[in-house]
Amino acid sequence: MERLRGPVDNYGGDVNEDNRLGAYLRARRELVQPGDVGLPTSGVRRVPGLRREEVALLAGVSADYYLRLEQGRDRNPSPHVLESIARVLRLDEAGTSYLLGLVAPGSRRPRRRPRRAQVPTPLAQFLDVIGVPAFVEDRYLDILASNTLARLVDPTLRVGENRLRSFFLDPAVQALHLEWESVTSSLVASFRTSVGHDTDDPRFVELVGELSLGSERFRQLWARHDVMALTSGTLLIDHPQVGSMTLHRQKLTISDGSGLIVGAYHADPGSESAEKLALLASLGTTETTPS
Repeated sequence: MERLRGPVDNYGGDVNEDNRLGAYLRARRELVQPGDVGLPTSGVRRVPGLRREEVALLAGVSADYYLRLEQGRDRNPSPHVLESIARVLRLDEAGTSYLLGLVAPGSRRPRRRPRRAQVPTPLAQFLDVIGVPAFVEDRYLDILASNTLARLVDPTLRVGENRLRSFFLDPAVQALHLEWESVTSSLVASFRTSVGHDTDDPRFVELVGELSLGSERFRQLWARHDVMALTSGTLLIDHPQVGSMTLHRQKLTISDGSGLIVGAYHADPGSESAEKLALLASLGTTETTPS
């Protein structure tokens, strides 16, 4: 059996042991087209995206210095330099914060496997009375609690499941989400943001290693090094019982320092999707009522 490796970048290096700053700079540089930053687009280009020399020129640093950054020979650039590079690479606020954090001082002590977070009783009770599909997940996107309606909308939203595994390894989840590609893109970017630079975490290494071996789509998205702040959105669902639904997704961070996140889905009031949610809720009531 092939041994699971740590998280890998698109250059074959183990990012938990290798040059994280360089891997991030390379990945983001390849995603910026010359025309995006006002450079000529004619002629044959041997590399995707921008050349190192072009990033250096636009950021106001020497080409040799930028090369040292990507190669990991200079791991302490100033925030001013990184912010200049971030502008060239067209990073948003979340991406710039992630870049700055890659060179923040910190200890690299061996990590123990963290204990599974506990859902406070009041929060679990809240899920039962909120009236919409809702669940609680941790920073690894493990489902720690969910209500009946959430599990009726998506059976994988049950305790013990991991949303990354479900989206990338379960064909039923891919069939459920009509915009699976865009949802998975956001999911991976949010996951990278939630874990941050804690990439020597054993749970993180295990999960990314498993998904890298099991899903080509995950490998492609992970190599992009996208980061995304916690946001709301809209899901298009093709439910096997009630058909298509348009649901709004909300994400709320619990402010007790636990890192827990509440996810909830809701439909526009009076819409056909709201009626279908109500139908699913009635089915759930029927199934849980003793005969």
